[in-house]
Amino acid sequence: MDNVLVLVRHGQSEWNKRNLFTGWRDPDLTEQGVEEAHKAGQLLKAQGIVFDVAYTSALHRAQRTLDIILENLGQSDLAVTKDKALNERDYGELSGLNKDEARDQWGADQILLWRRSYDVPPPGGESLKDTAARVLPYYKKFIWPDVKAGKNVIVAAHGNSIRALIMYLEELTAQQILEREVATGVPMVYRLTMHGHVEDYKSLVA
Repeated sequence: MDNVLVLVRHGQSEWNKRNLFTGWRDPDLTEQGVEEAHKAGQLLKAQGIVFDVAYTSALHRAQRTLDIILENLGQSDLAVTKDKALNERDYGELSGLNKDEARDQWGADQILLWRRSYDVPPPGGESLKDTAARVLPYYKKFIWPDVKAGKNVIVAAHGNSIRALIMYLEELTAQQILEREVATGVPMVYRLTMHGHVEDYKSLVA
């Protein structure tokens, strides 16, 4: 298989487990998150995919997930590019807060608006639109040229940076992407045409 782009959200992090807004904070994976990363690697190996290039964010949970996946593929020596352009959405003043406590402080409706609107950022943070404004230029400048050249590329990142890519690749509306769930540790395999359109897509689940 070539011209393959695989997107995978990091495995469960310690703050996912504790129901905290994480953003650019840097917690490690939980034991479950490590298991999810191993499973992702095994599922990709079963597909016979060999990667030429790997990209990840500047955050440890995504980097460790990628390392575990590549270990399972026997590709631990693969060149990896790390960049903060692929970081999770910055939750600003919400970062580190328990989601239930945040609802008590700001109200459930306001928290829902910040979490599920496309272009309304939390205080000091980013909206999904803001996140896309840094993710997509990076994709077009660095990742897409590798895929276009016939390389197989894996991107290990975060729920919202991946949502930005999904929205672009699948040509979804702002409302459609907000309804799209991105599970931890589940590889999403895209085969792209030479023009960057999605020719085939599948989500790998055990």
